Amino acid sequence: MKIFDKYIVRNFVSTFFFMVIILSAIAIIIDLSQKLGRIGDNGSTPWEALTQFYPFWVVWLVNTFLPVAVFISVIYFTSRLTMQTEIVAAQAGGISFYRITKPYIWVAAVIAFVALMVNNFALPWANIKKNTYQYEYLLSRSKKGEYYERQKISSEIASDEFIFAQSYDRVQKRGASFVYQEHEDHKLKYQIIASSFNWDAEDSVYILRNAYIRSVKSDSRDSLGYEITLKRKFKATPDEILPEGYVAETMNSFELNEFIEKQKFKGSASVNAYLNELHQRNSSPFSTFILTLLALSLSSRKRRGGIGLNLAVGIILAFVYIFFNQISLTYSTQGYVSPFIAAWGPNLIFGILTAYLYLKRARA
Repeated sequence: MKIFDKYIVRNFVSTFFFMVIILSAIAIIIDLSQKLGRIGDNGSTPWEALTQFYPFWVVWLVNTFLPVAVFISVIYFTSRLTMQTEIVAAQAGGISFYRITKPYIWVAAVIAFVALMVNNFALPWANIKKNTYQYEYLLSRSKKGEYYERQKISSEIASDEFIFAQSYDRVQKRGASFVYQEHEDHKLKYQIIASSFNWDAEDSVYILRNAYIRSVKSDSRDSLGYEITLKRKFKATPDEILPEGYVAETMNSFELNEFIEKQKFKGSASVNAYLNELHQRNSSPFSTFILTLLALSLSSRKRRGGIGLNLAVGIILAFVYIFFNQISLTYSTQGYVSPFIAAWGPNLIFGILTAYLYLKRARA
């Protein structure tokens, strides 16, 4: 590695880590100050939050905004080099713009590879720790009630077998208005309707109360029965039917792939959200290359306004990228856009913009 390459790599890495540390510290202070009241009300302490929540929250935060952090870092230190005429001097010394790009790509590749490994394997573990504390101590009472106590169940648990429930309490393991249906050739063959139910995790059975049982013998003859208490095993547990809202975040990519296939079979309405999570794990690290080249193209030419103007342009573009990315994911979750397009669409659009600006700068 030549001296110039080492110089660029050192500037890139030091600026990136300095920015990540400073922004993470600021984010923790702001977030903790806003949540102090709720932390105390829910029986925790600031120290517990700092040791049991924020270290894992920072892993999630840095990984989520990693491409943007890289983008702004490159904008900042390259603008500084440009204002000190170091980029101009390098080109005047016979180093082409394509050659100047080489150390940028090296660092971006290392960051992207680390992010890819973290996304697919380390981040799910960190999310388990983060979410355990968050759902215990950081939810408001109304949100806790909505999340834990008033969950609806509507799922295909096997081929032609369905379970419905008006509500289910995750903590108490009980629910109301339970319906089980079994179909054959698109016709109802067997049905259980119960006013309430409990999930017995020890015996892995549903305990149904005031259960009305109907067996369809033919088009004109039914068999009806009634049980005050009925214990039944079905092909899925409540936790399998109604997984935690953040479950996709807590699985590594191999586990998530298997989980998505099961959810597709059950006809889950959340499949797109799970696919978004899977595709984002790979598209986000790849965007590091695109945003690195875009930042280099924007900040390697002298212009009026200097570093300040370049940073302003960079921050605006970063927010545009984040906004466009979130809009794509929202439309994908609602079923308007495929998860693959939602995850890779912003990279494609910014990739085209980057290719145009990079080639224009290289030929200047």
